Amino acid sequence: MKSVICHEISDDISSVSFEEINLERPVSTEVQVKIMACAVNFPDILMIQGKYQFKPPLPFSPGGEFAGEVINVGEEVTQFSVGERVVGGARYGGFSEAINIEENSLRRLPENISFEKAASYSTAYLTALVALKVRGNLKPDETLLVHGATGGVGMAAVDLGKHMGARVIATGGTDQKLKIVKERGADHVINYSMPNESLGGFKERVKELTDGKGADVIFDPVGGTVFDESMRCINWNGRILTIGFTSGVWPQAPVNHILIKQISVIGVRAGEIGRRDPELGRQTREEIFELLTSGAIDPHVCAAFPLENSIDAMRMLEERKVVGKVVVTANGYSPRKES
Repeated sequence: MKSVICHEISDDISSVSFEEINLERPVSTEVQVKIMACAVNFPDILMIQGKYQFKPPLPFSPGGEFAGEVINVGEEVTQFSVGERVVGGARYGGFSEAINIEENSLRRLPENISFEKAASYSTAYLTALVALKVRGNLKPDETLLVHGATGGVGMAAVDLGKHMGARVIATGGTDQKLKIVKERGADHVINYSMPNESLGGFKERVKELTDGKGADVIFDPVGGTVFDESMRCINWNGRILTIGFTSGVWPQAPVNHILIKQISVIGVRAGEIGRRDPELGRQTREEIFELLTSGAIDPHVCAAFPLENSIDAMRMLEERKVVGKVVVTANGYSPRKES
């Protein structure tokens, strides 16, 4: 089979190669999946660069979220049969035409869900669900401010926020990207890279949209000055959900603001929730999958590249040109057209 292989750690993602490799038959409880689509995520890039907390043994193929069809099963497999559509996840190995994976890491995929959307939902929506429901206790009719709303996790937060009955204000860096977020349900969008002098940036605009109260819940994967300004447009008893620091800057929370407004600054690590509380982790994964298959959530895939062009797909993500998710496809699969 063909696969994208990383032979050595390098800051240059173009160092990976597209080559023919041998894949053994699945053993015991393993299932062999013919991959149709695999999502591209920042950890894929970071692993190639040796900057991710998990470092796979060399050589390896990047790619962790995939969907496809069962083509072979191990002798002890009981849950799946050849020909079934499945979606699954692994730490690496997805930028390939096929993968062997434990059957417990797979789910049966209904016909109504495309391979590219199935490959794109898990990490982003699980993070958003843990943040908004488990950690943020978002309630219907509250105002949710989502930063980085044009990215995969941010767009998932917008989608879930609307599903949970919140009024959603989304921020991002370009009008073109924010137009898509607005079309997908955000009540209001704010371009924080070009603040209007009369509004003073997103802070004043958020206050204007909330009758001076501010947002009840703020979803922040950006950090830096975005966090600082968020502290100045949050409602009394509000919750700031710290998801990450894509700005590259770790902000310092002003404790006096936290005290005066009775604010909660809450850290969110969706994967760690499942490791610390396996049952809660199982429940959240089940809930997200049910929301996907019922059509309650809808991952947005802005682009698809064939497997041999995986470097271009990663470069698109690296250069912040992705709106929602980007995937690589294999085995001649063509993504379904959006209706």
